[in-house]
Amino acid sequence: MRHEIDREKFGAMGPVMADAVSQCVHCGFCLSACPTYQELGRETDSPRGRIILMKEVLEGTVPLESASPHLDACLGCLGCVPACPSEVPYGDLISPFRALHEKQKPKTLGDRLKRQLAQSTLPYPTRFRMAAMSGKLVKPLARFLPQPLRVMLEMLPSRLPRRQRLAETYPAKTNRRGRVALLAGCAQQVLAPDINLATIEVLNRNGIEVVVPKGQGCCGALSWHVGNLNAARQMAIKNLAVFDMEVDAVVTNAAGCGSGIHEYPLILKGTEHESAARRLAKQTMDVSVYLASLDSLEPIPKPRSVKTIAYHDACHLANAQGVRFQPRELLGKIPGVNLVEVADGHLCCGSAGTYNIDQPEIATSLGKQKAMHVDETGASVVAMGNIGCMAQIEKHLGERGSLVKVRHTMQVLRDAYCQTEMTS
Repeated sequence: MRHEIDREKFGAMGPVMADAVSQCVHCGFCLSACPTYQELGRETDSPRGRIILMKEVLEGTVPLESASPHLDACLGCLGCVPACPSEVPYGDLISPFRALHEKQKPKTLGDRLKRQLAQSTLPYPTRFRMAAMSGKLVKPLARFLPQPLRVMLEMLPSRLPRRQRLAETYPAKTNRRGRVALLAGCAQQVLAPDINLATIEVLNRNGIEVVVPKGQGCCGALSWHVGNLNAARQMAIKNLAVFDMEVDAVVTNAAGCGSGIHEYPLILKGTEHESAARRLAKQTMDVSVYLASLDSLEPIPKPRSVKTIAYHDACHLANAQGVRFQPRELLGKIPGVNLVEVADGHLCCGSAGTYNIDQPEIATSLGKQKAMHVDETGASVVAMGNIGCMAQIEKHLGERGSLVKVRHTMQVLRDAYCQTEMTS
């Protein structure tokens, strides 16, 4: 696509955005892969429509306030990327664009308060736990609160699991054949701390020593994807120092976190930290990728009965990192498992970081559809690799009265090793 974007006007990210715009040929292959286009049916709410809007804002021919409603409705799921024959790096456009223009966007008082609350709590486990516990007390009064705050309260789980404090090192349980550092995550430590324990257990059983570095924090993805560049950079720089160690890999067990670290070179583009960001991004991989790369895995005991398990592709695992095969391969190694696919699995569940807070109507519709398709598989368990997806899908399965159990891929593997009985 031809454009007249001033590549120097927008700093180090200007050429990146301009190159992404120029790769789009307006073919329309992205339309069927875009959840919001399926929901809203408007060209301006499709990937190619948003690319044109961003191009025109960058060129100065369209005011930001006219484009913002359509750009804000973008999930950032990157479903358009694998569908694009021109390989347009849509993430290299939407995230830098939001970072450059977030402060200029018109916002209501409620929206500003909602964004501030999310940004000051979700990335910090201790604060998030305190906020969630306080929110439960206020929840009965939710109908009297402004709509943005009401949405946040409605997303809170009915109960929180007990806090799990992680040790710094977990030795391999068999002959050591590797050593990795684990990114523990932020919201995940509050909502589902067992995911980290399951991840460590599976790695240890397969001869992998796990280090959980002290001082690590949020990867920054929650801030980066809503345009809070300063916060994302601070978090990225902190993690660059913390994970500067001799390990085979830095492993993540949340799709959004893995994708976030892979975006560190873009987040820190033009800074003194860019080369270090590239090194960490290259070293970081999803835990399923690391496990699948091992020569062999510890055999899993034969289960008591056959289980049907559905697998849900988290967007920032499948689309952003290209990880589709490895989780399925690992689940397929469990004896007695019948692995099935979810209809329209390429479409986002509607979680997308803080999207279900920012755009609750669209997120709810997508969540209901995803839960329906999961239910229709006939599976007893649905496995996935992202805490946001887990919370969203579990919420909507619960509203349907479904008995399908939501589990992380590592929890399913750990349960299989330990012969934990899953719902039939």
